Amino acid sequence: MEKVIEIEIVSPVRSVYSGKVRSASVPGVKGLFQVLYNHAPMVSVFEIGIIKLVDENGSETVFSTSGGILEVRDNKIIILADTAETVEDIDKERAKNAMKRAEERLSSKDIKLDRDRAKLSLKRARNRLQVAEKQVLKGLI
Repeated sequence: MEKVIEIEIVSPVRSVYSGKVRSASVPGVKGLFQVLYNHAPMVSVFEIGIIKLVDENGSETVFSTSGGILEVRDNKIIILADTAETVEDIDKERAKNAMKRAEERLSSKDIKLDRDRAKLSLKRARNRLQVAEKQVLKGLI
């Protein structure tokens, strides 16, 4: 019997991925977690980070994500992601500009600045650049 899981990743903009995988690694709020065949049913939120899928053939696909909700049930994973982008989807210049703007905001002395929002913007931009520049180390995510 083939030990694969059906997975669907959907963002507000489009269906991002649909297929069968051996495993899915997701950036949980308390750390990275992995879903394998016959995983217990669960619903979880996840945060900014990298979603890594290993397909039936052992090929890896990574997505930059800014968080969302995941459901696992009966060897099916449904991921409702705020964003999910592959290396090819990411506009590096836009991500670099977003990172620069966030860094400038954080170095500002403006007391009206929403520092938490600026920190999240910086974290999202860095994550997108990490995926875009393919600096993801195999086995570490």
